[in-house]
Formats: sequence, structure tokens, C-alpha cells
Amino acid sequence: MSKLPVISGREMVKVLAKMGFTIVGRKGSHVRMKRQHGKEVLIVIVPMHRELAKGTLRSVLRQANLTVEDLNRLL
Repeated sequence: MSKLPVISGREMVKVLAKMGFTIVGRKGSHVRMKRQHGKEVLIVIVPMHRELAKGTLRSVLRQANLTVEDLNRLL
């Protein structure tokens, strides 16, 4: 398993945008992103913090069906 990088919410939004996610909403400091692939719809909530906590980052990766290796490759 690769080491989890330290990234900000803004960097995570850029990575998700590379994967085809688009911003569909924003409430406070959280951004809602969506990707539709056929009938599969993924919705990911990303907090716009300077540094995402490890647990929060893992949760975002799980919501987006990404692995740590995928994240490191896209950064």
C-alpha cells in the first residue's frame, strides 16, 4: 500500500476534475462533485480545507472509487 499524500481540498478537486467529476454544488466550505458513467452516478463531498485529514482523505477516495495509488498517479 502506498503512503497517503498530504493534499488540500483544492488539490483534491483538481484530481477529481481530471477524472471527469464536475462541481454541482457548494455549501459553506464543502464542494459536491458528481460523475455519471452510464447508469452509475458517483457523488463526492470534498471539504475545502488547507490540509485534508487522513481519515477524510480516505473517505473521499472511497466515495470516488479511487485507490491511494490512483491518487498518487493523478497528482
